[in-house]
Amino acid sequence: MPASDQALTLKNGSAVSLATYRPEDKEALVSMYASMSPEALKWGLPPYDRARIERWTTDLANNIDLIARLEQKIVGHLHLFKIPFERRKGVGEVLIYLHQDFQNIGLGTMMMKKAIEIAKEKGFHRLGLTVVADNHAAIKVYEKVGFKKEGIARETFYGDDHRYHDEVEMGLLL
Repeated sequence: MPASDQALTLKNGSAVSLATYRPEDKEALVSMYASMSPEALKWGLPPYDRARIERWTTDLANNIDLIARLEQKIVGHLHLFKIPFERRKGVGEVLIYLHQDFQNIGLGTMMMKKAIEIAKEKGFHRLGLTVVADNHAAIKVYEKVGFKKEGIARETFYGDDHRYHDEVEMGLLL
């Protein structure tokens, strides 16, 4: 494990390492997204096919991206980016995806805490995120690390169930 990696022990006893994304991680990240189940993708907007995954992962080096790795396999990805407008100075957005085999065992909480720590170090003022209102497990994680519900965008997420779902806007002042 490189010196910059952080070792984490999850609730199920698995040992994963948390590190900043490097370009050489691309294939392992593409593999994680390609292996995610429809249930794991149900409430998110990650890339679904190889071409979209390729496009989405091309520009990651220009943002702050964390990966969680079990041996050589990436099992979690957190994307943190600063909004590039002067009127949004210090405002960032967070996206997080966990492989279905690594949900509900503490990885999301640990990755979010690390992202908040990095955002503070980098001088962010605020972090925001959007989550489907029906994704109760994710909302619980976000609230646990300090995010507050700030509003509801009604019927903005079209689900695999062919229905519209509300989304919750959440934020954290740093």
